Amino acid sequence: MKSITINNLPDDVDEKEMSMIVAAKLFDQGKLSSGQAAAIAGISKREFIESVGEYGVSVFQQSAEDLLNDVENAARRK
Repeated sequence: MKSITINNLPDDVDEKEMSMIVAAKLFDQGKLSSGQAAAIAGISKREFIESVGEYGVSVFQQSAEDLLNDVENAARRK
């Protein structure tokens, strides 16, 4: 796994918060699994799943349109 170093980070920026933001964004883009993102954020997978919504990211990797299509398809099969 790669590591990065950020120099000159302002004092008011929390390193743990920044790690969570990066992990949430990479998870949202599909580049990390929830477990990998949790490891980057330094928290458990459960904590990641429970808190990622605070960063505007859904643990459900489907778009609203995909979800609606799934519901419509399920309704037609009844």
